Amino acid sequence: MRILITNDDGINAPGLKVLTDIARDVAGPDGEVWTVAPAFEQSGVGHCISYTHPTMIVELEERRFAAEGSPADCIIAGLYDVLKDTPPDLILSGVNRGNNAAENTLYSGTIGACIEGALQGVRSIALSQFYGPDNANLDNPFEAAAHHGAETVKALLQDSLWDDADYKLFYNVNFPPVAGADVKGLAPTTQGFRLNTRFRAEAQTSPTGRRFLWVRGGPQHEPTAPGTDAAANLDGYISITPMRADLTDYEMIARLDEALK
Repeated sequence: MRILITNDDGINAPGLKVLTDIARDVAGPDGEVWTVAPAFEQSGVGHCISYTHPTMIVELEERRFAAEGSPADCIIAGLYDVLKDTPPDLILSGVNRGNNAAENTLYSGTIGACIEGALQGVRSIALSQFYGPDNANLDNPFEAAAHHGAETVKALLQDSLWDDADYKLFYNVNFPPVAGADVKGLAPTTQGFRLNTRFRAEAQTSPTGRRFLWVRGGPQHEPTAPGTDAAANLDGYISITPMRADLTDYEMIARLDEALK
């Protein structure tokens, strides 16, 4: 198996090292793991692509490249430049430092890479590590992902869990904020919503008198509805959420058609 990996925390992020080990386990002794990751941190860029300017790409070592662009740029670079003659069988994105559950999903560059991979027709899985008081101070805060990542990916590679729809499936996996030994198992979930948790802007004035705005996130341990991603994570489970890039609200089509007559 040939696997392309990326992230949104940057080429030197510790989570990418964890993902490399996961990918090597999944690929097997005869497989290949190729890295094309952002040269600098790209958290929060979503499915952004560098449409109006070129992307510089540098080979750092064998099968390891840094691209001066977004995670989605890295997928495009991997598919159409680095691996143009030998396309990957699987794309893995992460392991993100922090959860990409609930509303975070919509902002995530980690998810953006998988959206692009799915649009390009390649099986894609996003992996993120929830942080909390039970794992943030461990020697390896990514312990849950490191211990359970490979087996989770392998479980998702069953042919019955994928399809050939125009907007192909991809999977969003979040590991709970606990030690590896305390993970309770896998939980299929929907995307949750944290009530009263929104990104916001805070103003500061620099020593030179200029005004700057800093974007801040809200509390991450707010409960979400039962059966959703963050709720499962906070209960110690690995959440697995099937997703598509199709944003249509199909339940509204009939109501809209009736209202517009």
